[in-house]
Amino acid sequence: MIFEPITENSIQIALEIVNSNPDYNVLENGKPLRSLSEVSNDLLNSVSESFLVVEDNRYIGIVDFLENNPKDNKPWLGLLMINGSYHSLGYGKRVYAAFEEKLKQRQFKNVRIGVLQENLIALTFWKSLGFKFYGTSNWREKVVDCFEKQLM
Repeated sequence: MIFEPITENSIQIALEIVNSNPDYNVLENGKPLRSLSEVSNDLLNSVSESFLVVEDNRYIGIVDFLENNPKDNKPWLGLLMINGSYHSLGYGKRVYAAFEEKLKQRQFKNVRIGVLQENLIALTFWKSLGFKFYGTSNWREKVVDCFEKQLM
């Protein structure tokens, strides 16, 4: 599995992956599709590291990682999204496991995530991977459940 940094040249691929997940997009911002400028603002910034996930020469997902969230000085996984065509095939767990190994190699001791409370599928997914709930917060006027996983 390859984590390829998202660039201006590959942002269109990221947009296609994001827009293959209309149910999540509705939860996140009330619309089934996101614009190129919205996705560019989220994934092409100087704050987080954004990657396209490549397996067998196919772009299967996106990972966005914030090494140090200034709100709590902790590392955060901002997004792990699998192309809608590949849902329920085990890719999400495999992508997370591979990314977690990268985090361990970089000596991260833990990682945090925020999950929209309405996203019941994601809540179940992250709990199944060993993430533990520790509180709630607000993000873009939405309530999120916050989870953390110890890596070392």
